[in-house]
Amino acid sequence: MRFITDGMLGKLTRWLRILGHNVKYSNKLEDSQLITIAKKERRVLLTRDLELYQQATAKGVNTFYMDGKTEAEKLAKLAQRFNIKLEADLTVSRCPKCNTRVKPIPKEKVADKVEKTTYLYYDEFWECPKCGQVYWQGAHWTRIRKTLETAKETLENLKK
Repeated sequence: MRFITDGMLGKLTRWLRILGHNVKYSNKLEDSQLITIAKKERRVLLTRDLELYQQATAKGVNTFYMDGKTEAEKLAKLAQRFNIKLEADLTVSRCPKCNTRVKPIPKEKVADKVEKTTYLYYDEFWECPKCGQVYWQGAHWTRIRKTLETAKETLENLKK
């Protein structure tokens, strides 16, 4: 899916990109610009701003008001509304920073781009062809998986 998020949803933007969704984000866009881009590019506007939600809805923009306290809760609500798969699949993931699809990169090519210990302990790496950021499934993936599992549990509870 293609989304645009308001400035209050930076963390959620990164999560959606990891899950493979094309998400446009800037914390510098005015409400009117968000609405224009959403309409022109046929993106779903995600917002925590009730006034923006009401304005966008009145203008015929596909909008979703994001409530929820945790990222897992927000992801569960999005999964329920848009049938989003709560699985991180690096074959479709996008760079959390710039939204470009990440590509696998041979380990040898990241030797000078990651810490020595990272290079020693991990064998699979992905790189963003646009910004050059290198990714791997390090210790932080435990937290990512836990958040996604919590989101799945929350989704199940929402269905009841």
